[in-house]
Amino acid sequence: MSRAYSEQDQQVFDEHRRLLFSVAYRVLGSVADAEDAVQEAWIRWSADDRSQVADPKAYLARIVSNLALQRLRSTQYQRETYVGPWLPEPILTSGDTADDVAGADSVSTAMLVVLETLSPLERAVFVLKEVFGFSHAEIAEAVERSEAAVRQVAHRAKEHVQARRPRFTADRTRQRDVTRRFLAAATGGDINTLMELLSPDVTLWTDGGGKVRQALRPVVGAQTVASWFAAIGTVTYQGIEPGDMRAELAEINGGPGVVFSGLGRVVATVTFDFDADGHITAVHNVANPDKLGAIAAGTARDLTP
Repeated sequence: MSRAYSEQDQQVFDEHRRLLFSVAYRVLGSVADAEDAVQEAWIRWSADDRSQVADPKAYLARIVSNLALQRLRSTQYQRETYVGPWLPEPILTSGDTADDVAGADSVSTAMLVVLETLSPLERAVFVLKEVFGFSHAEIAEAVERSEAAVRQVAHRAKEHVQARRPRFTADRTRQRDVTRRFLAAATGGDINTLMELLSPDVTLWTDGGGKVRQALRPVVGAQTVASWFAAIGTVTYQGIEPGDMRAELAEINGGPGVVFSGLGRVVATVTFDFDADGHITAVHNVANPDKLGAIAAGTARDLTP
């Protein structure tokens, strides 16, 4: 009897595993930390008295949200002392994520960068309310605050995000076309085409985490950013000669991106922000090897809410 009950518990948990990871990843911006939070949620779920649980989905979301919030608070100092710009850990996403425009936006590099400017509590509340549609009452229980306090936090977080997120973006087809042209121009050293694709005030953010050589400050301006990428085919990077470097299009965080690899390892990812005309307004380059494990694993995830 206990074996059948245990299998049923596992089945219920597995039904909500994608949701739990999707919540934790958006709150934490880290695949490894999100996976740890989901695993800890399973341990708590399997140990709790589930006979008293009326709504497993809400119950599990509360557990993983609380765990993610605790983990985010514990890692805040690490992020404040991070070497160079901090960018979220990139993740390969499935076509389902990209086809859901709201879902893709909520997991985009641009959105996760904005969420990083919120307090841990604001971030958790925003994700649960705006992305996953939980009620203020459900969120209050999840983050152990009063419903009135959660309403205030939710309002403040939403205003903060709306003020900082990109307001206009090109349609998905246009984004993919620009990304393909960018990749061809970068690998071909075509600086003129790169200049055409970049907004005049484009900003390049590079995250090496102090582990590999990257720009420690944002690189601004179309000429400078175009020159940076036009050199890809002429310079040795992390011991990889230009002839051994591979660049491939991939869906990263719900949108088109590029994965650079060579000598059997992934060395960087690039994702973009676009304006309404399809010009690239920001480039996010993650090269910290500690953040490339999920990309190297090659498994695309469905992160739709």
